[in-house]
Amino acid sequence: QVQLVESGGGLVQPGGSLRLSCAASGSIFNINAMAWYRQASGKERELVAVITRSGSTNYADSVKGRFTISRDNAKNMVYLQMNSLDSEDTAVYYCYARSGYTTYWGQGTQVTVSS
Repeated sequence: QVQLVESGGGLVQPGGSLRLSCAASGSIFNINAMAWYRQASGKERELVAVITRSGSTNYADSVKGRFTISRDNAKNMVYLQMNSLDSEDTAVYYCYARSGYTTYWGQGTQVTVSS
């Protein structure tokens, strides 16, 4: 089993920045890909960014150039640096991990972009 705990969400003004953190614990040695998803009210959950164990990354078109995903394998952490935030980024952000064919989710952290 893998446990994921997100932190760093909150209220930010348009144009501002936030950094989300996700701490992984448990049977983490088999984790390969980790990612951030988000779900806005009334919408489906969508992939924001993914990073593999080797550090390869991929981003949703809507966040390219604004968000950066990173990973610290030694600390079992994954981060999402979010810059130039706007109201469309308002959502609950979830940490995701894949170990073999098993997927794990965190409980989510709310990000609200509003003036």
